[in-house]
Amino acid sequence: MTPTPKLSVIVCVRNGERFLERALRSIERQDVAPDDHVLVDGASTDGTLEIARRFAQWRIVPQTGRGIADAYNCGVAAATGDLIAFLSHDDEWTEGSVRVRRDYLLSHRELDFVLARATSRLEQGHQPPPGFRLELLEREHAGAMETLMAWRRAFQKVGPFDSRYSASEDVDWLARARDLGLKAAVVPHLSLIKYVHDANISLHEPKTNQNLLRLVHESIRRKKA
Repeated sequence: MTPTPKLSVIVCVRNGERFLERALRSIERQDVAPDDHVLVDGASTDGTLEIARRFAQWRIVPQTGRGIADAYNCGVAAATGDLIAFLSHDDEWTEGSVRVRRDYLLSHRELDFVLARATSRLEQGHQPPPGFRLELLEREHAGAMETLMAWRRAFQKVGPFDSRYSASEDVDWLARARDLGLKAAVVPHLSLIKYVHDANISLHEPKTNQNLLRLVHESIRRKKA
């Protein structure tokens, strides 16, 4: 029998004491447990590390640079699994999230990675950031980084996340994967709850539109080349 591939889960956090325990508990509740738990800490100054140390299975990896792209890269470098998945410290996986995505990859070995469905939910006691479209709440969508589960070979083919992006680094990575012809699918399973709150980095990033425009131009350039 073919052995089940080892799965690494990566959580990146900086000063996430308000939300981290909920995220880690959602991983604990999965009916298929990851084999390798990597928490990348971006020099937190609050109670983040104290919370993380309550979960003995987690390896705490200090982030060497700055920004979420660098944190992702630190996590991938530290991960030991054949499969790699990510969860933001302020979101949570739904029941069966790991099992459904892993089983889909194992039954479709030609794929390099899968994504799944996600929904956004307003954090209790918080107001949505300025400009956030309220109609996006409770609506399912696909493409969230926290629903990605990928074979390690995908990162070897595409390369690291681009640390020039202060946001949209995940969109850039997925665009590069598409331009390189990597094979992917969206699993029709609600696998993630993304929480909207006043500390969402990506929702407050002023260069988001500029980043998106740049990655579109770079995708066009790659295709021409």
